[in-house]
Amino acid sequence: MNCKQCMLSDVTKNYLCNYNEILDDMIDEMKCTEMTDSISHNFIAQMLPHHRAAIRMSENILKYTTNLEVQKIACCIIEEQKESIEALESIECACSAKENSRADLCLYERNNERILNNMFDCMKNACYTNSVNCNFLREMIPHHMGAVKMSENALCHCTCCELVPVLKSIIANQKRGINQMSRLLNNMC
Repeated sequence: MNCKQCMLSDVTKNYLCNYNEILDDMIDEMKCTEMTDSISHNFIAQMLPHHRAAIRMSENILKYTTNLEVQKIACCIIEEQKESIEALESIECACSAKENSRADLCLYERNNERILNNMFDCMKNACYTNSVNCNFLREMIPHHMGAVKMSENALCHCTCCELVPVLKSIIANQKRGINQMSRLLNNMC
């Protein structure tokens, strides 16, 4: 039986309703970002709503879970995303001044569009069961993978020097989170 076809509890339906609203908001904000001639600006402008969505998704699971490991992961995501948002906002103006060539912008945007579409697709089509904990992990792993790939894509290009340590931090934090969530998911589901 397909996971999407199984009977879902009211708790799961409420959790998923909130999750899908957050996901739709994130997708709209990331797709509607005004692109400039600066890869650094474009990355920051799209990563901010991405991080804010992770916070909201983590706050959502905290309303429904009693699993201490999932609570710990959600709280860690909230803390790390808030720190990263603060770092990105503090360099946003300076980094927006760093312009890139049309060729670099086209390559960055083409790769970024592929990364975003894959992330959005994986998050929209995650397998749903009555375990909100497993649902959260299945949704958040591709979200984190998207952040890693977006950051790696930006690092392939000439970006603002202040952005480089933030990109490396995002990659390290998100990879650590992916490993932690993958191990927990394998043990739970």
